[in-house]
Amino acid sequence: MDAKTPKITETAPTEKKGRGARVSGIDRALQILDYLQEEMKPAGAYAVAKAIGAPLSTVYVVIDDLVEKRLLQRRNDGMIWLGPRLYHYGLAYAQSLDFLDVASHEMQDLCREVEETIQICGRDGDHMVVMAMSDGPGHFRVTSKIGSRVPLNWTASGRLLVGHLPDAERQEIFRHASKVSPTGRANTDAEALSGAAATALKDRLSIQINESDFSVACIASPICDPAGACVATISIVLAEHRVVQDRERYTNAVRLAAERIETTLGWR
Repeated sequence: MDAKTPKITETAPTEKKGRGARVSGIDRALQILDYLQEEMKPAGAYAVAKAIGAPLSTVYVVIDDLVEKRLLQRRNDGMIWLGPRLYHYGLAYAQSLDFLDVASHEMQDLCREVEETIQICGRDGDHMVVMAMSDGPGHFRVTSKIGSRVPLNWTASGRLLVGHLPDAERQEIFRHASKVSPTGRANTDAEALSGAAATALKDRLSIQINESDFSVACIASPICDPAGACVATISIVLAEHRVVQDRERYTNAVRLAAERIETTLGWR
């Protein structure tokens, strides 16, 4: 209990409800965190309860729970302040913003260099998701857009995104994640996919042609963190005949782009 606040038995603010609706625990937690952020200084439980219009008994329970989970910290004088766990969440969020900013700049540069569609892709469970995309200047267009999700086994990026995992884990992922693609050409064999994923990551290059769409090819390179985990990919999406005509140009360009992203972020 806060050293400078009244006991729970004393008169405290009453619960404010909208249309008789009960305020959830998560909403109360957010109200407390928002209040502290707005005040930008530690506060006592009574002040918090009064500010958010909640019973003091409720606020004590929520505060105790947040302190236990290190989302809040209680000082020696009983006042509460934001906890260390929030700092780590903030760092992770800031890192993701830095990554997308750096990757998007490199994506635009690569798009101008090769004059093809460029994508930044990540993993969402059993799927690859398009995180950012820059359309090439030509008439060739891909149907996927930002936020598009496709099974991991359909794409060059999908294999890279799990390439750093242990073989058994990769096989298990491909066993339940693999689907038959619209062209029928995407591999669905978990063991073969796992081997291909490991090789692709080692080579820093993955290529698929006609696996997800007819006449469409994708050349991808991994973006790896300092631990070697593939956190995302950068890829060139283009007509299949262009890969045959100028494969070395595209593979070199996408590899170098991925390396520049890692270098800029301090991951190399």
